[in-house]
Amino acid sequence: MILPPAPLTVSADPRREIPACAGSRRDRIDMALATLAQEELRLTRLGLAAPIARCREQRRFWAFLSALFSLPDLGVERSAPLSPSSWSVDRIR
Repeated sequence: MILPPAPLTVSADPRREIPACAGSRRDRIDMALATLAQEELRLTRLGLAAPIARCREQRRFWAFLSALFSLPDLGVERSAPLSPSSWSVDRIR
């Protein structure tokens, strides 16, 4: 079985749950970005190219989450998750 590489920092572990509360979620994402920035500096001082590249990948992922969760909530309430099986043919036309 192939496992994804371990996160470089504990706070940047994508397997940990993202909090439902907006403030806690922002704190979690900001902490992941901050610790990864510190880790990248440390790896740069050591001159470790492969771990630096991995760190930058993880920083891009967390930056994406930061941007995604900073989008305004449009207040659209959904009674059930959207799935292709719930789409009506009439709606697609």
